[in-house]
Amino acid sequence: MRDHRLSTSLLRLSFLTITVLLLPASSLAQAQTPTKPAAPAVRAEMLVSTDWLAKHLNDPKVVVLHIARERSHYDQGHIPGARFIAWNELTTTRDGLQNELPTVEDLQKLFERVGASDDTRLVLYGDNAPLAAARAYFTLDYLGHGDLAALLDGGIEKWKAEQRALSTDAPQVKAARFTPHPRPQAVVDLKTMLNLSRAAANNASSGTTLLDARPADDYTGARGGGAARSGHIPGAENLHWLQIVTSRETTTLRPVEELRKIYETCGIPSGGKIVTYCGSGVQASYAYFVAKYLGYDAAMYDGSFSEWSKTEAAPVVSGKEKK
Repeated sequence: MRDHRLSTSLLRLSFLTITVLLLPASSLAQAQTPTKPAAPAVRAEMLVSTDWLAKHLNDPKVVVLHIARERSHYDQGHIPGARFIAWNELTTTRDGLQNELPTVEDLQKLFERVGASDDTRLVLYGDNAPLAAARAYFTLDYLGHGDLAALLDGGIEKWKAEQRALSTDAPQVKAARFTPHPRPQAVVDLKTMLNLSRAAANNASSGTTLLDARPADDYTGARGGGAARSGHIPGAENLHWLQIVTSRETTTLRPVEELRKIYETCGIPSGGKIVTYCGSGVQASYAYFVAKYLGYDAAMYDGSFSEWSKTEAAPVVSGKEKK
């Protein structure tokens, strides 16, 4: 009986050996080659076209917000029905740092005043190309309303280029109920950034990519950019926001496949987490928006390089190298 069991085991082993030998070499190679992580799903609802907006201008559940530093940018001609938000209502200066988030209470009052409700679809555009709108998106996402917000692709520049209707009249707005659900995980503070920088500078597979959204000369330190020290945060990759739009004039977002190739070229892996920063949280807002649009888990270091560069304990790297 024992000999019979041994013979059966040897027969099974022989069969398995022959099967493996007969497998194509390509199958063995595939089994041994680690698979590349799948790209995260695109959040297409975060971007709307001018055609889509033109068809929804009279939708009572759609509110269009025009964000600008000066009221004149709105008064000279805006998308019909759009409500105005001033830049200094959306940001504040705290501890000498510009463009910080106001209190949740102040932001709640702001969005209620412009008629943004808990179930309103918000379409954002403004001045400074897509940057003002992106800052508004970041703010709404921090408040837990990012799922209902979208940027107008190409902004008012594309709207005007297509000779669509403009208005100089401010609409009558009824205040709405806007309930904040703050997401502190969307904002990274200095202490956390110090830890993330150490990990990124010393471990290429740390799982979190630090993304500097400033121009290359600011990143390398060739230009100071108004910071206390020149250079960048150790471990950070550089991808200026203008590299991910079609041009400075149109500022429509590049196609998804092009964006993925740009990210890959810049050393940003598929999946994982991205923490964006810039000089003071403006350009980084657009980098944050695009990272979320591409399906990444995103956060922003709101203090950005203006805070980092004046902090003695925070190291600064100059040149093209990450560290």
